[in-house]
Amino acid sequence: MAEEQYEPRQIDIAPDGLHIIWKDGVETLLPHRYLRGHCGCAQCVDEITHTRRVGVDDVPSDVTIEEYMEIGRYAVGLLFSDLHDTGIFPYKLLRDLASQSAGS
Repeated sequence: MAEEQYEPRQIDIAPDGLHIIWKDGVETLLPHRYLRGHCGCAQCVDEITHTRRVGVDDVPSDVTIEEYMEIGRYAVGLLFSDLHDTGIFPYKLLRDLASQSAGS
């Protein structure tokens, strides 16, 4: 997959999730709860064992993304309604999560 596929053209917070239009024209929608449950920060994934501490089933069903902030040219930081904001979501991870979500 070309690197350009990992670059978003547009990111919007939609009522049902994070909507991304990628530079290659693909559009993805990642549900709020799905993203919160896939956060890779140290609070959600043990730094030593890499065991997930917080997964999708641990996240309240009504959690939403309140804001996002671009981090460099490679990721976004998300602020969730449960005030969780320590995760960094690289664009490649978002694209991979969208592929996994579509396949399930």
